Amino acid sequence: MPAESKVEASTVRPTPSPASPLTERQEARRRRILHACAQLASRGGFDAVQMREVAESSQVALGTLYRYFPSKVHLLVATMQDQLEHMHGTLRKKPPAGDRAAERVAETLMRAFRALQREPHLADAMVRALTFADRSVSPEVDQVSRQTTLIILDAMGLDDPTPEQLSAVRVIEHTWHSALITWLSGRASIAQVKIDIETVCRLIDLTEPGAAHSAR
Repeated sequence: MPAESKVEASTVRPTPSPASPLTERQEARRRRILHACAQLASRGGFDAVQMREVAESSQVALGTLYRYFPSKVHLLVATMQDQLEHMHGTLRKKPPAGDRAAERVAETLMRAFRALQREPHLADAMVRALTFADRSVSPEVDQVSRQTTLIILDAMGLDDPTPEQLSAVRVIEHTWHSALITWLSGRASIAQVKIDIETVCRLIDLTEPGAAHSAR
């Protein structure tokens, strides 16, 4: 296969945020900010996250908070990436056991969905922020996408996906995020979400080696 069709690991692995490396003290401060944001959102959703309260709860100056995160939307999208990263670690400790990649991905995404379901106010705040995000929030949005991609690729058992497999992963990501939105808005039940996730994960079967020949 041509070299350009291969996907380097760096294209799907989250990059540090902010871009420049953080010192141990800065990283600890950033962790406090994200934790404070998640706690406030868990209690009252999107509107409960006020930058001044986040600064006070995390014991940082308001100006310092804005240097890390220029707006509430930046902060909440970064919080979503952090939550997904934590979920990824949990999922790796107990990986899905299905024989087929499609089954493993569907199980993984439903486990992640149920984790968000346990904190509906937080989930709603993060998804709303992702929906509101403009181009200035692109780095944080990209982090969320990369983390979701990593979760799916791990469940598939792939380190070097083909372009077709990455395309399927993107469609699965879109469906998962859409399912979150429809569930949070009360327009879809958990059972409906599960059916949609399992259905879209069947795309993975079409990207398996030899699938095109067997479908003829």
